[in-house]
Amino acid sequence: MNNVLSHFRSSPCILTTALSYVRSSKAWLDLFSNMCLILVNTADDIFREDDMTTQSEAIAADLEAIRANYSLTDEQRQIVDHVDRVSREVLHPLQSRMDDEEWWPDDLFKQMGELGLLGITAPEELGGSGQTEFTQALVSEVISKWNPAVGLSHGAHDNLCLNNLLRNGSEEQVKKYVPGLCSGDLVGALGLTEPGAGSDALGSMATTARRDGDDYVINGSKIYITNGPIADVILLYAKTDKSKGAKGISAFIIETDNPGFKVAQKLDKMGFRGSPTGELVFEDCRVPASAMVGPENTGVSVVMSGLDLERAMVASVCVGMAERALELGLEYAKIREQFGKPIASFQMMQSKLAEIYTEVETARAFSYRALAACTGLPKGAGGRGEIHKLTAAACLYAGEAFNKAVTEACHIHGGSGYMQDTEINRLFRANKLLEIGAGTSEVRKIIIAEELLRA
Repeated sequence: MNNVLSHFRSSPCILTTALSYVRSSKAWLDLFSNMCLILVNTADDIFREDDMTTQSEAIAADLEAIRANYSLTDEQRQIVDHVDRVSREVLHPLQSRMDDEEWWPDDLFKQMGELGLLGITAPEELGGSGQTEFTQALVSEVISKWNPAVGLSHGAHDNLCLNNLLRNGSEEQVKKYVPGLCSGDLVGALGLTEPGAGSDALGSMATTARRDGDDYVINGSKIYITNGPIADVILLYAKTDKSKGAKGISAFIIETDNPGFKVAQKLDKMGFRGSPTGELVFEDCRVPASAMVGPENTGVSVVMSGLDLERAMVASVCVGMAERALELGLEYAKIREQFGKPIASFQMMQSKLAEIYTEVETARAFSYRALAACTGLPKGAGGRGEIHKLTAAACLYAGEAFNKAVTEACHIHGGSGYMQDTEINRLFRANKLLEIGAGTSEVRKIIIAEELLRA
């Protein structure tokens, strides 16, 4: 009934349309009479001024909520402008050598600390910026736009290690490690994936931590670990009770100068080549019990809440890189001439540019929606429910959107896009990781479907 009335409120022309039917049909006459009776009986409700005012206020509140979710504050814009400038001037020129030589500048993390790019969510008294996860993702988006390899390592350091430790570590652990991670004097990493544990990272985990007096002795290996070869501290996950499966996992903060730890190899990647990735081995690596993050056998909650935030961050990385792909494609289309005119003048090229733009902006809107939901996520939350579904969906969409965007942008470049030393080629080679890391596209779909069916 209310739906019918709402149509009359919004479309008075329906009355005119209904009258035309009345002249030719008795059935429509009966229907029209009944609707008129409904309108008369509810006229006070429809036209009461205070109700209309309340409705207007509700609409205004809804619009304000939408703006809050999708618009940046003045402070966020200032931060984005600062990060954009330093990333363009300092990080972008490093891109070519980092990719060619798989090179990571020794002092780059310290330099990022000095530029205010680290510790975005950490309190100011610990050397951070005291910002939200939303702002952290904006920083990651801009860095990734100008230097994807730095963006990848920045995310592993600032979100996967520092932010996870900040959310789940003890007061003593936070005070010990967070200031160094904020300044860049310490480099952080996350140790989860193993040679036999990828998508089934928790169930198939083989790395163990055995209690021995006041210590834990860790044995096992981790692979595809971003920042692994250069890390000073690693947030590591290991089985402390095999009989409990995934519920027998604990988290530890490991200092890489501990005896028993070594980098087995630095891995040669297709994309993000400047970001160091490695295989890590733990052989009777002894750490104090105080290195455990959270209570024993509660690591799964740390993992899952961290993965939800990671997926939201990965969506932002995709947006930044897709935006750069659009810029490069547009720039090339304007200067490249064939058949006597710029290829941008051809409708097929214009179609590609329009499609890339649409992918970028829809991915951005979805990313911001997920980030707004992640902001202020309570400790231990995540890994289930709406936030689990939403971040998986945002990451899924953004990864596939970037894939489409960079493929079309590379195609616009023609033969030059196939050359390994071009920036668009570096973006193209990097894109596949963003449909694999933080859970493959298939895993993201499983998460979405499971949460839909569970509701």
